[in-house]
Amino acid sequence: MRLATHRPPGYVLTDHAFTVPVDHAQPGGDTLTVFAREVVAPARERDDLPWLVYLQGGPGMESPRPLSRGGSWLDRALKDWRVLLLDQRGTGRSTPATARTLAGMASPEQQAAYLANFRADSIVRDAELIRQEVTGGDPWDVIGQSFGGFCITTYLSIAPIGLRSAYITGGLPPLHRSPDEVYRALYPRVREKNERYFDRYPGDRERLAMLRQALLAEDVRLPGGDPLTVERLQCLGIVFGMSDGFERVHYAIEEAFFEHGDRPGFSDRFLHAVEAGTTFTPNPLYAALHEAIYCQGTASRWAAHRVRDEFPEFAPDAAELRFTGEMIYPWMFETHAALRPLGEAAELLAQRDDWPALYDEPTLRESAVPAAAVVYHDDMYVDRVGSLETAGTVRGLRAWVTNEYEHDGAEQGERVFARLVDMVRGEI
Repeated sequence: MRLATHRPPGYVLTDHAFTVPVDHAQPGGDTLTVFAREVVAPARERDDLPWLVYLQGGPGMESPRPLSRGGSWLDRALKDWRVLLLDQRGTGRSTPATARTLAGMASPEQQAAYLANFRADSIVRDAELIRQEVTGGDPWDVIGQSFGGFCITTYLSIAPIGLRSAYITGGLPPLHRSPDEVYRALYPRVREKNERYFDRYPGDRERLAMLRQALLAEDVRLPGGDPLTVERLQCLGIVFGMSDGFERVHYAIEEAFFEHGDRPGFSDRFLHAVEAGTTFTPNPLYAALHEAIYCQGTASRWAAHRVRDEFPEFAPDAAELRFTGEMIYPWMFETHAALRPLGEAAELLAQRDDWPALYDEPTLRESAVPAAAVVYHDDMYVDRVGSLETAGTVRGLRAWVTNEYEHDGAEQGERVFARLVDMVRGEI
């Protein structure tokens, strides 16, 4: 269903809504809405252009909202494509899956069963239904950032007939690694980022120690009422894998204190920065399903939390406090107001051991879809070793390994996506 068209400078934006089953195994059952925004360059509005579908990172994150032109993959895409920015099920303007919307369900078991339908396999099946409406059945092109690349790998596994070409930016998933193996690979990456951070801002070691001491001495609350604990402070490191991540954390840390009588107090700017940098209020699916994206016939059982014991340098009482990364811990469902109503459902999801497969290796080995992926050598979120193993499995996929960019390289200009396009087209 076409909803509305808007014309901000540089874009023609058309909103669409599609109806899909909650559970694709029961097409006659309950439904939900998936929202998508069509983007085309004004000069090409009436041209017969191929479609390029964008799959966002996450899980549980909506597609970006186009602002001003200049400086990202989208600028390159609009030269050749009509782009469809897909709000994956449960996100953005699609039917939301939040603590508030799930509150009407009778039990945590029902919540968990519902949330189990929000992984990559369901997202791909949504895309296939949408493709039939948008292209009349013709294949389209896809680009996936981070978790969006996980979705594309699932797409190549279960519905390759729908794809003309595929582009992955920092999101080639490990095909067979358990959640424990994933986090054993990622914690050392986070440790490396901490070392680089403190090399750049050595004075923050002492400041972080002062922050920990102050948090242990009093009950500190964030603006929304959540307690600010040492563990939540550590979670600011989730952005260390982005191009501006170090600066975002440093500028928060350097403004942490203001003088209050004869003792330091926490500044409002700092408290707001910590809340903004560690909240799950807009995207609770990210926390509820984060480890499930690695599960195929196995339970996660809070893998990041358990594996952290193998890396004691990340303990909140370690001699030198370090920041953690893209890890979800069970305590979050106790101390984050946005997650607390989902705590029991999250526990059920963490213990589930019958997750279906997300990837089909024989199909990937026979893939006929031209594909290219950038693998960021220093990626903190997707381990390059697992990515390169997958790159060697997917027939027809060309991999570009680089340390020029962080995980958000495709947002830092046209070059990353432009190179992937040239790789698929055989230009380089």
